[in-house]
Amino acid sequence: MKICVIGTGYVGLVAGTCFAESGNTVVCVDVNEEKIAGLREGVIPIYEPGLKEMVIRNSAEGRLTFTTDLAAAVKTSLVNFIAVGTPPGEDGSADLKYVLDVARAIGSHMEGFKIIVDKSTVPVGTADQVRRAVQEELDRRGVSYEFDVVSNPEFLKEGAAIDDFMKPDRVVIGVDNVRTAELMKELYSPFMRKTNRMILMDVRSAEMTKYAANAMLATRISFMNQIANLCERMGADVSAVREGIGSDSRIGYDFLFPGVGYGGSCFPKDVKALVRTAEECGYDFMLLKAVEEVNERQKMLIPEKILRHFSGDGAGESRPLAGKTIAVWGLSFKPRTDDMREAPSIVVIERLLAEGASVRAHDPEAVKEAQKIFGDRIAYSCSSPYDILAGADALAIVTEWNEYRNPDFERIAEQLRTPVIFDGRNLYNPRRLKEMGFIYHGIGRNGSGFVEK
Repeated sequence: MKICVIGTGYVGLVAGTCFAESGNTVVCVDVNEEKIAGLREGVIPIYEPGLKEMVIRNSAEGRLTFTTDLAAAVKTSLVNFIAVGTPPGEDGSADLKYVLDVARAIGSHMEGFKIIVDKSTVPVGTADQVRRAVQEELDRRGVSYEFDVVSNPEFLKEGAAIDDFMKPDRVVIGVDNVRTAELMKELYSPFMRKTNRMILMDVRSAEMTKYAANAMLATRISFMNQIANLCERMGADVSAVREGIGSDSRIGYDFLFPGVGYGGSCFPKDVKALVRTAEECGYDFMLLKAVEEVNERQKMLIPEKILRHFSGDGAGESRPLAGKTIAVWGLSFKPRTDDMREAPSIVVIERLLAEGASVRAHDPEAVKEAQKIFGDRIAYSCSSPYDILAGADALAIVTEWNEYRNPDFERIAEQLRTPVIFDGRNLYNPRRLKEMGFIYHGIGRNGSGFVEK
């Protein structure tokens, strides 16, 4: 099948590459000439395990090409995926400017029947707007071509996107007629070899499914963070509580890890957008508003713990962390990605800087992205995490990269000025660290004899 994917961001590049891997002829389109030139040379603009190798292989074998010529790509493709960004507006609603610009461009250049697929995360009703935009361009041209608009939301996890696409939990397809449904089923059939995980529904339900899924996962995270904060006050251990409730088959263990809050390109944006969509319908989505508020507060938890720990040691009141150096492990919003959109590390570091601290940060992949945000206000390392520890007053864990899970604690203690760890992801055993002479600050784990200070 001949496919055009418009937008070479995270979703578009992964989708286009995986479709090519399954034998389709795919052309990926972007307005950024520098990005397209880089992709042609095998330069991948995002970090995603396995993606670079797959891009290079499919490009070499002629199934995957990159271009800035949208007109030519649309004319030669049956299925046209819209995979451009939908950034949040000031009111939290999704900005559909880029989606509708692409829809108009497709209408301007299409010749013959086209399937137009919304792959971007878009609010309910977007397919109707896309349909109108395409039809207006056809009317302006004075031509009549048949087309269908499909909703096909993505459910990829950054850091595992290739596996998620090639072996999906499910593929949701919102479609209005049988012919297009059969073509979409044919397109996705290579990924359904073992079991059929394809779910067909109406277009609006498919659009809602994406937001509902992300909102539910965000809700579980915020719920568990609230339980963790309560555990801390009541002397309970949230890790034990998680095991106790996760063993209930109705609940399960996934997305019940307490920490410093969620981030990334999906959860924060999609929660805001769904709240805004509800408001437009005259509905007060109180639960999701609370989920969002909990998440924003949770990002401040580690800086507040650091401030409490160092209070009363002679630091000035206006800048209580003046003269202190905090080493931070983890910048990306989650491991196995360089994505820093809405990353908790941004809130943590900005607060530490505002309170007078010097910050050194390590991340295996996200240093370049962090430099765009912090510039030279902090020091960086992308090699060894131990590089930033010498003379630091404390270590804060913000992202749970595998490199941080079993470190050399003796080496950490030797390099830190004081053996203090703020474990924002509950990676370590509090009892063991206490026995080794560390002062341990976790999330919801200060009971059972684990006293913070």
